[in-house]
Amino acid sequence: MHGPDPATLHPLPHHRRLVFLKNLITRPNIIVGDYTYYDDLDDPANFERNVLYHFDFLGDRLIIGKFCALASGVKFIMNGGNHETAPISTYPFAIFGGGWETLMAGQDVRDKYPSKGDTVVGHDVWIGHEATIMPGVHIGNGAVVATKAVVTRHVPAYAIVAGNPAQVLRFRFDEATVERLNRLAWWDWPAQKITRHLHLLNAADVDALEQVAGSDGW
Repeated sequence: MHGPDPATLHPLPHHRRLVFLKNLITRPNIIVGDYTYYDDLDDPANFERNVLYHFDFLGDRLIIGKFCALASGVKFIMNGGNHETAPISTYPFAIFGGGWETLMAGQDVRDKYPSKGDTVVGHDVWIGHEATIMPGVHIGNGAVVATKAVVTRHVPAYAIVAGNPAQVLRFRFDEATVERLNRLAWWDWPAQKITRHLHLLNAADVDALEQVAGSDGW
């Protein structure tokens, strides 16, 4: 057994609102790993509509790792939602034309949308119902983002965050264990190996998982 086919759009035939998200993505600047799913209460095609202010000319990317679980209504605010705050007015005059673009000649329109870089979600991350992720945020492997949290800063690996703005409530494991799990990077194992040791991934024995990490010829 190799587990479910990651190229399947609907891995649960009886539940059409859940998709392996990679197979639904159409935008080249959204990158999603295998087995990451999105479960939408209405229509999973809503996902790309929930990636907001994502303008091609800015070039920022949304990168989501493998084995993530994204609940209905999760929103990603991209860098096109940023405005300059240094000038007296934050209003983007030049984009509306009518002569304003001439008066602003020489200014790169991208300067009006300060970039915080790519938004990156690690592997095995659970993002709860209607959580909002702000531009340029990095969410570490194994993290949990609570329902309706607003994530404005980087989230450490295996942290649980909640609130607006989201704050770390606790870590799922101690620091040494987090380092071990990041080194193991089980999400990069071949599907056959993950399947073979699924009982360990659904347990809490990191020692046992380490013992099999170099086994099976991989």
